[in-house]
Amino acid sequence: MWLFKDKENEKSKSAPSDVDLSTQGFDLLQAMDAESIVVAPGEFVIYYSNGISNLNLIKDERVQNSDLLNLVRAVRRSGVMQEATLELPRGPIGAGTHDLLVRVTPLGDHGLIAILIFDDSEIRRLDSIRRDFVANISHELKTPIGALSILSEAVLEASDDPEAVIKFANRMQTESKRLTELVQEIIDLSRLQDDDPLKDGKRFDIAEVIHDAMDQSKLSAQVRKITLFFESTVKALVNGDRSQLSMAIHNLIENAINYSPDSTRVAIDLKVTNQIAEISISDQGIGIPEKDIERIFERFYRVDPARSRLTGGTGLGLSIVKHIALNHGGDVSVWSVEGAGSTFTLRFPIATEISESSK
Repeated sequence: MWLFKDKENEKSKSAPSDVDLSTQGFDLLQAMDAESIVVAPGEFVIYYSNGISNLNLIKDERVQNSDLLNLVRAVRRSGVMQEATLELPRGPIGAGTHDLLVRVTPLGDHGLIAILIFDDSEIRRLDSIRRDFVANISHELKTPIGALSILSEAVLEASDDPEAVIKFANRMQTESKRLTELVQEIIDLSRLQDDDPLKDGKRFDIAEVIHDAMDQSKLSAQVRKITLFFESTVKALVNGDRSQLSMAIHNLIENAINYSPDSTRVAIDLKVTNQIAEISISDQGIGIPEKDIERIFERFYRVDPARSRLTGGTGLGLSIVKHIALNHGGDVSVWSVEGAGSTFTLRFPIATEISESSK
C-alpha cells in the first residue's frame, strides 16, 4: 500500500495496492505554481496539494465537482489532455466565486490522472477592479484635499485674528483625520481585493474574533455611553483570514455605534444553523431608508452624507465588509427600519475537513 502526503499538512491518501507509483512525479507537482490532485482508476483521490481543501472539490476521497469529474473521465477515455475554465462557488452561501483554469492530463502508465488548477483568471479580474477603483477614489480624495487647501489659505489671511486661526486649525485637523482614514480604508480595500483568504486559510473560533473586535470598539462606545453586549457559548470554527474577519466585525460594530443615540445598546449575537455561522450586530439607531438598503454596500455610497461627515464616515466601511464576506465564501445582509435601528448579519460556512479519514 503506497501512501502520499501533501506538502504542508501531510494528509495521507492511500492508493490501490496493485498500482506502483514509485516513479511518478509527485515531487514535480509539489514544485509547480498550481494546486493539484491525482486520481487513480475508479476516480479514487490518492493525492492533493494543500490549497485543494479550501476549494471544496473533494469529499470522502472522491472528486465531487461534476464538471471536473467529466474532464477526468474524458481524459481517461481519450488519453489526451483537457483544459477548461471552471467557476466554483467560494462556499455554500454567498455570491463569491473562484474562476479557475483547470488542466487535466494523464500521469504515467498506471491509469493515474493529474488535475492542475491555476488561478490566473484572477489576474484579469483584479485588473478590472483596479481600473474601477482608481476612477472612484479620484473624486473622493479631491474633497478633503480641496478643503485643506482652502483652510490653509484662510489661516494665512486670518493671521492677525487668533480666534479665527484656532477655528480654521481645528477644521484642518478634522479634514486631515478624514483624509487619513480614507487613505487607510483605500489601502485596506486594495489589499482585500489582492488577497485570497481561503488559499492559505487557517481555522479559528469566530467567538474569539468577536471579542477582539469588541475590544477595539470599547473606547468609542464608552465615549457615547453605549453598551456593547455579547453573550454566547457557541463554538464555531471558521476558515480564512482571522484579521480580515476581525476587521469586518469591527467595522459593523463601529457603524452601529456611530449611527446610534447616546446611552443605547449594541447587541452582538452568534449562532450556528445548518453548518453556517451567523454573526448579527443590532443597534437602536436611526435606521436606513428602504430606498438606500440595496446600495449601502457599494463603494463610497453614503445614506446621509451630512451625517457621514460628522461621524467621519468614508463610504468604504460596508464595502470592505462585503468583500471580506464574499472572499470567505459567505455573505452579509441587513434588516432595517427607519427610527427602529438596524441589524447587519454576517454568515460564514463552518470549517470542515475534506473527509473523516483525513482528520
